[in-house]
Amino acid sequence: MIEIKLNRPDFEYDIYSLAKAFYPGQDVVVSAEGQPGQKEADFRLRVDYLEQAVRIAYAEYKDAEKGCETLFEPGCVEFPVDFSDRVDTKNRLKRNLYQILSRETKKELPWGTLTGIRPTKIPMKFLEEGKGRAAAVRYMRDTYLTSLQKAELAADIAGREYKLLSKLDYEKGYSLYIGIPFCPTTCLYCSFTSYPLAAWESGVDDYLDALEKEIDFAAAGFSGRHLNTVYIGGGTPTTLSPAQSDRLLGKIKDSFDLSHCLEFTVEAGRPDSITRDKLLVLKEHGISRISVNPQTMKQETLKLIGRRHTVEQTVACFGMARELGFDNINMDFIMGLPGETIDDVRDTMEQVQALRPDNITVHSLALKRAARLNLFRKDYEGYGMVNTQEHMELAAAYAQKMGLAPYYLYRQKSMAGNLENVGYAKPEKAGIYNILMMEEKQTIVACGAGSVSKRVYPDGRIERSENVKDVSQYIERIGEMIERKRVLLED
Repeated sequence: MIEIKLNRPDFEYDIYSLAKAFYPGQDVVVSAEGQPGQKEADFRLRVDYLEQAVRIAYAEYKDAEKGCETLFEPGCVEFPVDFSDRVDTKNRLKRNLYQILSRETKKELPWGTLTGIRPTKIPMKFLEEGKGRAAAVRYMRDTYLTSLQKAELAADIAGREYKLLSKLDYEKGYSLYIGIPFCPTTCLYCSFTSYPLAAWESGVDDYLDALEKEIDFAAAGFSGRHLNTVYIGGGTPTTLSPAQSDRLLGKIKDSFDLSHCLEFTVEAGRPDSITRDKLLVLKEHGISRISVNPQTMKQETLKLIGRRHTVEQTVACFGMARELGFDNINMDFIMGLPGETIDDVRDTMEQVQALRPDNITVHSLALKRAARLNLFRKDYEGYGMVNTQEHMELAAAYAQKMGLAPYYLYRQKSMAGNLENVGYAKPEKAGIYNILMMEEKQTIVACGAGSVSKRVYPDGRIERSENVKDVSQYIERIGEMIERKRVLLED
């Protein structure tokens, strides 16, 4: 256990997140003075906020029973700060804490002190201010101790995003997200709002009834703005029957003006939910982008993580989509799944290269709090869950072979290897909605259980409105969900 004691509560979350990145397999406790200590802690730090400085003292317990401490050399670091500038204070604190933890653990973090989920926002701001790529890379290196490789990756992606987003009118435009919270089964690593279809099959139409009411309100509320992208996600949208899918897509087309829509994505998702009839419905409605998401091409792993499809089904679904004329197909993969080695990743990428998708998203496994993989983590520790820079570089190399360039990037809490998720795409095939979601530059109206609407104001301020996650509650309280949106959208 790692214990960090503060003389007063301040910057607790930043301190915790950074310490947890260095000690992902251990409990980290951050508490203010006066709260009980952790006798079993084997490494302790103390952070004292002084009048114009911060002092960090650190020690290791050599004999927990006797309470014997040994200070490292140097056992104390003190540095000046200006508490009126909280951003600079936080960055100075994290840099000094990083150096202590790096020295103690003998490792460095690829993203340095960055613990936020949107690293590309930093170089994007530099580009918008006309400061250029080199200045952005230098700033990330100096301020956040980011590795050169990651700083350049973020800057390169920001450059591509900047060119694409410069074509959009944020003030008059918006995007639409529709959530379908049903799945064939719940995957081991999943913490999204999803419910097994078998338990809800008779209630899907009731869900669509409520969803249509919310769609009607959203369409009326934004009738004076241009709808730029539509994204139907989940869950697994293709758990809907062909008739239900036709109903939903028809409702969207009847309710919204799609003449300014640049991209319409449906996450077809799991191969065991995809049929030819379902793909035909998507094609008939002019869906421009779909996903066929295997996560891995190793059959043993698919079984372990609760996916009931086969590798052969993935290949067949992809081929069927190509045969029907879909020319923008995404595939999702996860690095760090239980039991997977670097050779397994290489084999997956070889099989993907043979399919030649238009874009892929490479995720680093994130052990979400509510996921079964985290709740029952000890049951799977024997399999090993490893993700390294080598894994990410291997995936990037295969993406390059397929003619795919990185176009969006984000991070999550508790990611394997403290790495990142990266989307790669062919020219003109980048997922616009993905970029808008990460950069938070455009209002996104979200409908459905567990979805979150985000209103982006001209000054950059963002306000959110969340829908309840429980499907029954969503159906029963749809009027309340609509009222929440009304409040969010009022000027």
